[in-house]
Amino acid sequence: MSDHPQTMCPRFEAAFEILGKRWTGLIVRALLQGPRRFKDISEMIPGMSDRMLAERFKELEAVGVISRHVYPETPVRIEYQLTEKGKALQPVMEAVQNWGESWCCQE
Repeated sequence: MSDHPQTMCPRFEAAFEILGKRWTGLIVRALLQGPRRFKDISEMIPGMSDRMLAERFKELEAVGVISRHVYPETPVRIEYQLTEKGKALQPVMEAVQNWGESWCCQE
């Protein structure tokens, strides 16, 4: 056995820093269905405050998982959608869904 403790892979840790935050997985899952407006996501995740949703949107946009599109209409329409980086999470989200169906909330 080694005298040096094993550390986590920095990339794995970075991924969980992004995805491990509360509500993030639900936001990504909702956006896998296509572009959505703020109100739509807010209604899909009723337990999350609008303030928290705005914060998560900013975080996900900053790391390149989602993009924000402003349409020059009256009134202004803003939609959020997954980037290619965000869309690459689809198999991850499906794996989490499958795991949840197998191991969570069983009676």
